[in-house]
Amino acid sequence: MATDWGDEEDSRRIDRGLVRRVLGYLRPYRNAIALALMCILAGAALALVPALVFRELIDDLGGANPQFGHVLILVGAVIAAAIVGGLIGLVEALLSERVSQGIIFDLREELFDRLVHQSVGFYTHHRAGEVMSRIGNDVNAIENVVADTVLGVARNAIVAGSTLALMFVFDWRLTLIALLLLPLVAIPMRSTGRRVFAARSRAQRKLAELTGYLQEVLGISGALLVKAFVRERAEGERFRATNDALRRLEIRASMIGRRFSTLMDVLQTAAPAVLILAGGWLVVYHGTSVGTVFVFATVLTQRFATAAGALGETHVNLIGSLALFRRIFTVLDHPCDVTDREGAQELATVRGALTFESVTFAYPTQPRPALTSFSARIEPGQLVALVGPSGAGKTTITTLIPRFHDPTVGRVLIDGLDVADVTLQSLRADIGIVFQDTFLFHASVRDNLLYAREGASEAQMIAAAKAAYIHDFVASLPDGYDTIVGERGHRLSGGEKQRIAIARVILKDPRILVLDEATSNLDTVSEQLIQSALARLFVGRTSVVIAHRLSTILAADQILVLDRGKLVEHGTHAELREKDGLYAKLHAQQFRDAPKHAILAAGTAT
Repeated sequence: MATDWGDEEDSRRIDRGLVRRVLGYLRPYRNAIALALMCILAGAALALVPALVFRELIDDLGGANPQFGHVLILVGAVIAAAIVGGLIGLVEALLSERVSQGIIFDLREELFDRLVHQSVGFYTHHRAGEVMSRIGNDVNAIENVVADTVLGVARNAIVAGSTLALMFVFDWRLTLIALLLLPLVAIPMRSTGRRVFAARSRAQRKLAELTGYLQEVLGISGALLVKAFVRERAEGERFRATNDALRRLEIRASMIGRRFSTLMDVLQTAAPAVLILAGGWLVVYHGTSVGTVFVFATVLTQRFATAAGALGETHVNLIGSLALFRRIFTVLDHPCDVTDREGAQELATVRGALTFESVTFAYPTQPRPALTSFSARIEPGQLVALVGPSGAGKTTITTLIPRFHDPTVGRVLIDGLDVADVTLQSLRADIGIVFQDTFLFHASVRDNLLYAREGASEAQMIAAAKAAYIHDFVASLPDGYDTIVGERGHRLSGGEKQRIAIARVILKDPRILVLDEATSNLDTVSEQLIQSALARLFVGRTSVVIAHRLSTILAADQILVLDRGKLVEHGTHAELREKDGLYAKLHAQQFRDAPKHAILAAGTAT
């Protein structure tokens, strides 16, 4: 399944704006980069000492009256230069690594901040695994490139430039011959970079697809589904096909760069041979010294070729890495559908009055609006039940209150203030939500409870658990509140997870409660415990409940009946029964299909 981020790259065109944006990540580290450049300059100068010394040694030892003391001094100079150069290299490597890891750190933080602030709609349109691939695989893929090339271009350029200057000083004719070999590097370098760019783009897209697939199939819910339908073999074949496609793409991307490296290896062997041939001619006919030719062909040319080759490979890697940066930037540039408006105010003391003014909302992929001209008023402290058939718009209403989505038309108000005119943080701080699909982190019971209120005391946490009728169960666990609940709380039963979710909301102590009840598939004991917990939870709060429980419907101060996105009836239970409309039909159906214990509980509640 492909994403709709629109990240299809044109591999034939390298966007200069993209390059400038990538380079912009270097700005916070300019002081470290400047210091590293100084180390590179010093190291490059010291690295030329062996060439000067070896030429002098060869010419001196080949002369008429060689002096061993002179040889000793020259060798000492080479050793001293190597030691100092090595120490400088260590400092430069440390600075380079700090810069590169700093850039990776910044990218990860920026990506996470962007993703965590995206709207709920973003996550309904993108596979979780592909989202994770951007912050994991894509950033990890550029880590090595950044580490090797943040200062690699400057280092290799300085080494190549300084070496070329000394080559001209030694013999300009040999230098010109060496430069004639450069087109053999420059010509394929440009096309290789573009091909690597395209190949890496395709490989990363396939890797994102594989990551998304694994996240679905190897999650606890996916794994259970696979086993329930005996699809292990089919999923194995599906994984093999995707994995094989990724393997072929990775091999292709790797071999494009490897062919360029092979060319560089051949040139590093052939170039010195050509230069020795030309140098021999100069020694015989033009009096060039043997030391000059030998050092030129073995030391300087190798050094220049290595730096120039590394510069070429760095260019190839950088161009290839732009594909990865572009994938990352598509996430960073993806607009947030729900954000704080300019001038948004803090929501002060909340009374809990909710008003829907002619609200219409349409999901982008749905043929008709989920809500149409919905208007309702909920007074502070009221318990309001949302009732209606599947697809009537009940869940949509509950997502508009905390601004998980914004209405297409109309407004939602809290205490007379448009929720779009207050900050998201202050709005959601006074709204507690219990979802139908209870989610618990793979952490301890304590961590899951304190997620609602990090600074809560032990006594407050236990009081919330007792109010949700879950304390005795937790206390009976081997590690008590430190017991790990497993992925999505899978080590607990549905009723236990639901009561922990209720305790979490009680600990938050919100003024407004949004609840999608999920008790239809629970056993009698769990349902009765949750019923008691909910009774405590509703006290003193404005509560909007998607009602599955008969007792909740009967206890509601107001019932809103929806059908196909429209409010068709509203009133109390008794009023709606008298109208003999949709509510009466739904209610009769529920009582007819409900188990005996639920009917008794409903009768008790009334």
